[in-house]
Parts: sequence; structure tokens; C-alpha cells
Amino acid sequence: MLANRLWFPWHPYPHGKTPSWWEATYWALDLETSGLEPSDQILSVGMVPIREGVIEFGAHFYSLVRPQRPEELSLEGIRAHHILPAELESAPPLAVVMEKVLHRVGQGVLLLHFAPLDLGFLKQACRSLGLGWPRPRVVDTAVLLSRLNHRRQRLEPYAQPLPSALGAARRSLGLPPHLEHHALWDALATAELFLLLRERLGARTLRELL
Repeated sequence: MLANRLWFPWHPYPHGKTPSWWEATYWALDLETSGLEPSDQILSVGMVPIREGVIEFGAHFYSLVRPQRPEELSLEGIRAHHILPAELESAPPLAVVMEKVLHRVGQGVLLLHFAPLDLGFLKQACRSLGLGWPRPRVVDTAVLLSRLNHRRQRLEPYAQPLPSALGAARRSLGLPPHLEHHALWDALATAELFLLLRERLGARTLRELL
């Protein structure tokens, strides 16, 4: 079985120590799906690594995913992600894509924007395929935005809070616009936002980011 070919090493930090933030490898991930319900399907995956504090876009991973139930794809969803059914016909199945995703997830920290949503789809995919979830450490840029908002409110009580949506948050912080609702570009946008938020928060260790 596919599950027997996946192994996720666990390297605990001795004596409860946590590494500096830049010592960890982060995999920024984004999904495009057929909807927002747990029963909906993953249609594409984008992943971008950050190693030693630097985005390595050349090592990115991107794949469309052939849906198991193509008849359930909706026009509303296509308007959002612009992935046409014809593009998905020759895409690899979910099992093949998830093997590659889990291999990367097992290498370090998973970096997401609004983590519960993507985590729900990833865990559901593992359950449907009979795979074990590696339980990686997860950093959520939406949570980091909330922390930055809290800090700003203490210093500037009347400051407008930063928006939580990925594109809007980037604009508020001076980052350039990106192609939204595309898994690879949203993953890259999340990686860039993470580096800026880490600097603004002054986080020095991985523990401060979790």
C-alpha cells in the first residue's frame, strides 16, 4: 500500500529547546478546491519552500489533481479558480499528488494562510486514501496577522486593523499584488507574507511562530 512507502522522521529538540526560526524548513502550501465543504475535492496544490530564511522558488511543487467525481464540479467554483474540467482530465490522481505533498510536509514546518481550511482538506485526503497524517508543526499567517494587530492596537489604539484575507493583508503591508486563486502563486504570496510578519513581530525562534 502507498502508506507503507511513506516514512516521516521525527527529530525532537533536546531538553525542550526550540531552534531559531530560520533553522527550520517551511513549506508554504495552498490548495484550490471545488468548494469549501469537507466533501469537496482538491483540484490543485502549490508548495514553496523557505530554507534558512530564504524563499527557494526554484524548488517549488505544483500539480493539478484529477477529481474522482468530475461531474460535481460547479460553474461557481470554476469562476473562482479558473481551472477547467478539460485541464484536469490528464492530471495525476489524488493518491499520486498526496504522496509528493506528504513527502515535503514531513521535511519541516507547514506554512498556511487560514490553516484550518487547508488542513481539513489534507487530513480528509489522507483518510480517504488510508494514509497517516504526519502531524507537522503548523504556522498560520492569519494567526500571525492577528498577533500583529493586537500589538499595533496596544501602541496605536485607533489604528485600523489589518485585513485577514491574503491579498488584502499583503496590500496593507506594502507587498505587491499577486495572481490570486492559483495554488502556486498563493503559496508564494503566503511565504512572502510570512517573512514580513516574522520581521514585524520580531520572532526569533520557531516556538514564537507557532
